[in-house]
Amino acid sequence: MEHVQTRDVEIVPMMIWSVGQLLNTHFWGPIANWGIPIAAIADINKDPQLISGKMTFALCAYSLVFMRFAWKVQPRNMLLFACHFTNELAQATQGVRFLKYNYIDAKE
Repeated sequence: MEHVQTRDVEIVPMMIWSVGQLLNTHFWGPIANWGIPIAAIADINKDPQLISGKMTFALCAYSLVFMRFAWKVQPRNMLLFACHFTNELAQATQGVRFLKYNYIDAKE
């Protein structure tokens, strides 16, 4: 019986910690950040004439910096890492579309 009481006592702090995680920036920061890659993915089928090369490059650099940050911070913030990894892929896709439209197809 004493063993069961010990296990119950250990579970309660873990539940409080889990609820506390929903209230801190390690959760809400990345959730708010998902708007950037979602917008980039939504723009993939739009006219490449609308793509800003400077902004695409800036967002690629931004995501690389914050991927490193998410990996180095303790505890690691894998939700933030996933967000910026997705954004890096989406922005790279937009960058390729920008280069193709402005430099490769423009010559023809």
